[in-house]
Amino acid sequence: MIKDLNVKVGPQFYRYSEGAIDIVPELLQEHAASRILIVHGDISWEKARPFLTKVMNLDKEIIYEQYHGECSYNESYRIEDIINKNKIDFVIGVGGGKLSDLVTYASHLTNTQFGLIPTLASNCAPWAPLSVMYKDNGLAEGKTEHVKRQAAFLITDPALVIDSPVNYFIAGIADTLAKWYESDLILEQEEFSNESFPQMARFAARMCKEKILTESEKAIADMQAGTISEEFIRISEIIFAIAGLVGGLGDKYARNTAAHAVHDAISAYLPAVHKYLHGEKVAYGIFYQLALEKKWSTIDELIPFYETLHLPKSLTEMGVYPMSESTLKNIVQLIDGKQKVHLLPLPINEETLTTALIDLEKYINQ
Repeated sequence: MIKDLNVKVGPQFYRYSEGAIDIVPELLQEHAASRILIVHGDISWEKARPFLTKVMNLDKEIIYEQYHGECSYNESYRIEDIINKNKIDFVIGVGGGKLSDLVTYASHLTNTQFGLIPTLASNCAPWAPLSVMYKDNGLAEGKTEHVKRQAAFLITDPALVIDSPVNYFIAGIADTLAKWYESDLILEQEEFSNESFPQMARFAARMCKEKILTESEKAIADMQAGTISEEFIRISEIIFAIAGLVGGLGDKYARNTAAHAVHDAISAYLPAVHKYLHGEKVAYGIFYQLALEKKWSTIDELIPFYETLHLPKSLTEMGVYPMSESTLKNIVQLIDGKQKVHLLPLPINEETLTTALIDLEKYINQ
């Protein structure tokens, strides 16, 4: 039996349907919220406001604060200060993944209840009890803050989500696809075969992969047409909910490994990749992980899907390869320094990590 498994299933309350946001006042009452801070984005906030009429008209003290665009330590401490100075007892985050991460971490720092209303489907940040940290300039810190507290609620409306940028949706599709490839080698091992929660995580990860590969193209086309179809609802829900459930059930054994580790490394040492979204960099990371596992045939199978969605397959395509020996070494050392990579049942060291990166560039460019 695994003794260090931390199961954090998900938000206390979840709903994703037309008009769902109207239930937020009832939930705030359930949590005895009286002084509320709403942390929001910029453009996304203008789109979200019409959905929040019942919340904004509550007879409660509500403070509105626009965040500065990054989930950084400095920004977290700024929000922490606002919470403390105003004696806030409930925080609501309205926006994308970085904002969700920011609210999660700031609420952790202040021991404050919080709820999340995602305005797009680009990752599982609203579901997962962790925050991926960035520097104020957008470069990755290479550090993730894991917390024990889950959101009091995750609620949103497909009519709000469908009006978000399609490139974020595609990035979310790639980020979700990684759930299977990053956990596959770990959870297929005999030691996990009779572990109930990791096996549930494996089932959820498989669902993510199968639905992503079979329904994404239809969901993207429907989003572009503004059609709230079953496929759009299913794929967006898989992105911000089921994908988070994978890590929630399987903990570190099903959260992320090489694909996200290389994302962190290139984000830290290659400023030119900052223009790519998180999920786009993770898409490259999936291929990197498969190269590390020497699963070239799986890469071949995924290439048509990547090309249809215009996802980057290599660092060359991203315009950052070749690179200097010192930069390559820094990237590899950061990957090697992450404990999660060493959960893979493979020889993981600087040599194998370097070989995988170089071999992938050769393979894609041949």
